[in-house]
Order: sequence, then structure tokens, then C-alpha cells
Amino acid sequence: MKAVYLLVFCFLITSFNTKRTTTSLKVMTYNIRLDVASDGENAWPNRKDFLTSQVLFLAPDILGVQEAKPNQIQDLSTALTNYKYVGEGRDGNGKGEYSAIFYNSDKLKVEKTHTFWLSQTPTIVSKSWDAAYPRICTYALFSFKNSNKKFWAFNTHLDHVGAIAQKEGLQLVLNKIASENTENYPVFLTGDFNVTPENEILTATKKVLNDAENIANIKFGATGTFNGFKYNEPVTRRIDYIFVSKSENIKVTKYGVLSSAVAFKFPSDHFPVFAELQME
Repeated sequence: MKAVYLLVFCFLITSFNTKRTTTSLKVMTYNIRLDVASDGENAWPNRKDFLTSQVLFLAPDILGVQEAKPNQIQDLSTALTNYKYVGEGRDGNGKGEYSAIFYNSDKLKVEKTHTFWLSQTPTIVSKSWDAAYPRICTYALFSFKNSNKKFWAFNTHLDHVGAIAQKEGLQLVLNKIASENTENYPVFLTGDFNVTPENEILTATKKVLNDAENIANIKFGATGTFNGFKYNEPVTRRIDYIFVSKSENIKVTKYGVLSSAVAFKFPSDHFPVFAELQME
């Protein structure tokens, strides 16, 4: 009888030790619209409090922003308590728009980070092909402070004009993911891709990453993500995305495009895209 009890005890201990733990993560991408005076009543000083309070309410663990100029990065850093960021401006020396990644510094720490240019010379300030502007990708390897789990986050903003630049730029990002992720950690790719879902470059991307919208258990909100500050017009153009690794160990429990407005005004000309995930 003692031997039977011992076998049952060993089985229970083994089952407990091999049971997978699940970790939750909230990921968000947000083109915050650059600070430009010509936006008039939609200019950054008139909407920054709305936008930052929206982020604090949603409390993403990872927030990829696009079009953030240096002063906007500073405003976000001041308002988003308990957050830090990685990234640099696309014009170098702290200048130009950032594709920064803000992260919950109470929960996460940075193991490695880098920014590269979407060009034929990715290590220096540059643009290539038919791009209208220099474009960048910022990425980081994160670890959870309460466990040994790690994941990669990549954030980018593809060119809005050049089709070749879009294709080649995204391929550079996918190549970088492949070369960096030698340990096969979960990967999250956020950004304003400036193309709609049927575009061929997204078809290619979906061969290696899942579109969070496509695999979410619960979906909420608008389909389109670019509103152009036009409150009274339908929003149908989807150009902002969250992609995740193709893995049975990553579940997208919720996905939403959040169209909040106050007094018929949006906090940006893009809606934020938000996802809650579970990782084993």
C-alpha cells in the first residue's frame, strides 16, 4: 500500500511540475498623429490629455506608437506614469518621428533593444527605393520581472507613398525577426503599415505571423483604423495592425479597434488597436 501511495504522490508532483503556467499580456498600437500646428483644433496640444488618459485607462503592457515627435515622446513619458520607452527618431540625434515602444516598467524589463532604418543601409539614417521619408523599426527583447519568460516586440511605420518601399521595408522587418529570434520566443509586431488587408505584402506577412484580428476569441469595435479626424464619416480603411507569432501557445483572447471620442473629436487621426493575449 505504501508503494501505491508513493507512486500516486510522485505522479502528482510530476504533473504539478510539468503544468504550464499562463501569462497575460496587453498589446496596443497607436499612430498618435504628429504635432503639427496646421491641424488647428485637432493639433496635439488640444488632444494630448485625451490620448494619454485613454492609454492609461487601457493600461497596455506594450504600446507601439507611430508619428511621435520628440516633444510628444516627452509628453507621453510625463503622462504615462510607470512606463518607460525604447526607440529613437528617424532623423537621428533625437530628431524626427519615433516608432517607439512604451512598456509597463513595473511588469517588464528590457534585455536588448535596437532601431534600424527601412532602407538598403539600415544602420544609418537613410531612405531607399521609392520612399517619401526615412522609415524605421524599433524592437526590443523583454522579460517579465516575475518570471523567466521573454518575448520580442517590433514596432514600425511603413511609407505612405512608395509601394516598393513598403514591400522591401516590411521584408527587412521580417528578416530581422528571423535573425534575432533564435530562441523562438513569442514575437509581436505592431505598426501603421499604410496598406489594407488585401495588399500582397500582408498576404506574405501572414505566412509567418498571425493577424491578431483573425484569431481573436472576442472582437470589438470598428473595422477601419484611419479616421482622418472626420467624425461624421464611416471609418473603413484598416491600416494599423497587431501581428503575433504562429504558435499554439499564444491565444488572442480579445481584439478591439477603439473609436472613443469626446465632443465629436478623436484623440488622433488613427484609432488605437488593442489586444489581450495569453502566453503559455
